Amino acid sequence: MNQLMTFDKYRVFETEFAGRTLKVETGKMTQLANGACLLTYGDTTVHCAVTASAKPREGVDFFPLSVDYEEKMYSVGRIPGSYLKREGRPSEHAILTSRVIDRPIRPLFDKSMRNDVSIVCTVMSVDPDCQPEILAMIGASIAISISDIPWNGPISGCSVGMIDGEFVINPNEEQRKLSKMSTTVASTDERIAMIEAGADCVSDEDMYNAIMFGHEANQKIISFIKEITAEIGKPKFEFTSLEPDHDMFEAIKAFAEEDVKAALDTDDKTVRDERLKPIYEAVHAKFDEIYPEQEAMIDECLYKTQKFIVRRWLLDEQKRVDGRGMDDIRPLASEVSVLPRVHGSGMFTRGQTQVLTVATLGSVGDKQLLDGIDGETEKRYIHHYNFPSYSVGETKPSRGPGRREIGHGALAERALLPVIPSVEDFPYALRLVSEVLSSNGSTSQGSICGSTLALMDAGVPIKAPVAGISCGLITEGERWMTMVDIQGLEDFFGDMDFKVAGTHDGITAIQMDLKISGLTPEMVKEALEKTHKARLFILDEVMLKAIAEPRPELSPYAPKMFTTTIPADKISEVIGKSGKVIKEIQAECEVKIDIEEEGEFGQVFVAGLDTEKCKRAIDIVQTIATDPEPGAMYLGKVTRIMDFGAFVEIAPGKEGLVHVSQLDVKRTENVTDVVNIGDIIRVMVTEIDDKGRLNLSRRQVLIDVDGLTPEDDGDDKPQRPRRPRGGNDRRRGGGRR
Repeated sequence: MNQLMTFDKYRVFETEFAGRTLKVETGKMTQLANGACLLTYGDTTVHCAVTASAKPREGVDFFPLSVDYEEKMYSVGRIPGSYLKREGRPSEHAILTSRVIDRPIRPLFDKSMRNDVSIVCTVMSVDPDCQPEILAMIGASIAISISDIPWNGPISGCSVGMIDGEFVINPNEEQRKLSKMSTTVASTDERIAMIEAGADCVSDEDMYNAIMFGHEANQKIISFIKEITAEIGKPKFEFTSLEPDHDMFEAIKAFAEEDVKAALDTDDKTVRDERLKPIYEAVHAKFDEIYPEQEAMIDECLYKTQKFIVRRWLLDEQKRVDGRGMDDIRPLASEVSVLPRVHGSGMFTRGQTQVLTVATLGSVGDKQLLDGIDGETEKRYIHHYNFPSYSVGETKPSRGPGRREIGHGALAERALLPVIPSVEDFPYALRLVSEVLSSNGSTSQGSICGSTLALMDAGVPIKAPVAGISCGLITEGERWMTMVDIQGLEDFFGDMDFKVAGTHDGITAIQMDLKISGLTPEMVKEALEKTHKARLFILDEVMLKAIAEPRPELSPYAPKMFTTTIPADKISEVIGKSGKVIKEIQAECEVKIDIEEEGEFGQVFVAGLDTEKCKRAIDIVQTIATDPEPGAMYLGKVTRIMDFGAFVEIAPGKEGLVHVSQLDVKRTENVTDVVNIGDIIRVMVTEIDDKGRLNLSRRQVLIDVDGLTPEDDGDDKPQRPRRPRGGNDRRRGGGRR
């Protein structure tokens, strides 16, 4: 007998969040996961599921958590553009969102747990007014909270915008376009757990108030999640803790503590690592027999010994491993024009952290095209960040950028985007590549400084220079203290990496990483104050002394860019059938042409290395787009020679006759005495007959423009075209974009 499926555990929970209904459904979908839910906010729907392995993973010394944010193209009613027509590797936006969700969730798990935990947030429907990233963060928190996986949550997250000085929670699409900031705040019921911000040079006070505004808004959702958990949450399972045995740790600490202190007490990472090697060997020689088959635990005890020493130094003695004061920045250096032939380069060094950034300018057509669900279809300013293994003295093969590299590149991009000139003011695509040469703390902020130097060296008229710096934190119960410009050890053994970038006028980006449950308002305020002072010092005392302002001229190796506007209905004529016309212009002038249609007009961008050839291409485009009138002057190419005159092409498809009597100010017997096929000459339109044919005059140009008379030599020689140089680049076609 057939039976109808029933869902006895199906539950629906609803609350209001920032003026919209947030609906949570559980018990119908994904019944084999440890915890799952379907969230709907406006017309945005996100499915979140969490699973955990029954046993701990062997051979790992970390908590194996993975967070994946999956963008499905069906959520925006589109078919993927790839050959396979299915979603492939995650987009950069998806990777960055995964990191944003991971950061506030991870510290709330027990660090000694080794069971694999996987969180998957799948975007199934997108309403542009309701950001799926925020819904995914809340959904992940609900899924873990109602599961049987041990966790010290919940958390909630929201987006904060600022319009006309007023803060807005979860702004809609139109509000996001007007907002001075885009700040994501995650919270527990007591503390701020995560901050990710991009802003248009807002003040420290406005940023702090926005963070507090978002923190307060999160409390309602946290209470909502607690109510759901109390009603349907599962009992948490027991797990095997892989925390080192207390007696083992105390024995190893007692044996090695003084030697470790001596090894750590240096500002040179290489020296420190060399000093630690014999200590590890001595510890293993003594304790491997006492604790057989526990080599990994012995290493963990040595790690904890280092952590204990560094934290005691900071908290009890206000002592840093390199001898600096808490607000002191390591030695700094800035340099520009490091590399020949590139369009711009800048190197920034802070202690043993060193980043070289290279700027490349391209035509507007070189912008990156995006295939995602967030509404962003193209990117004109691109920032890439590379972190090779040699930067930390290790030997590993390069496998392409990982999530860390993508995240740091995006942070630098976000920090500099507010100062990048508009395409109207600077019609170029820009790509910056930050190469980390040496790493000992906060290379992402070093890349921001190096990128500012590279942009100014390239002659990009940025609105203001940007610098970045990080602030660390050590806590113990109610005690806490911050320190600016943290190096590697203080990052590893500390509780926070609070990165802030900005100009003299305000903040452009923030990223906060925590290893504890959250920050108090006082901690946030102090971190903002310390990073503000530090970035101004870096700007004024180091960066602006290397280069005070953008160079007045671009590199001779950078393409020259010219623009013009034409009527939209003339774009097809400029492009021609199958791109024939625009390809001819590009081949003749050795340029690259891109056209963007904007309403009733088309914006034409011409890029090339020769200024005169770029201008020639612009003239041709304008000639095609404008119907010739008597009195108009053009540069044209002689295409045919007849006994009675020369035919001159002023633009592809537009040709006119220069009668022999109109070739020169003096009487001309033979046409070839003045011009030959291929010559470039200036001509004026003298008449357009009833059949639309053009009559042209070179003679009138010589008289009206050059002031020649029949008594003059008339030696305004036609230009002989030079044979184009180079390979296939000059034959590339352009097109409508």
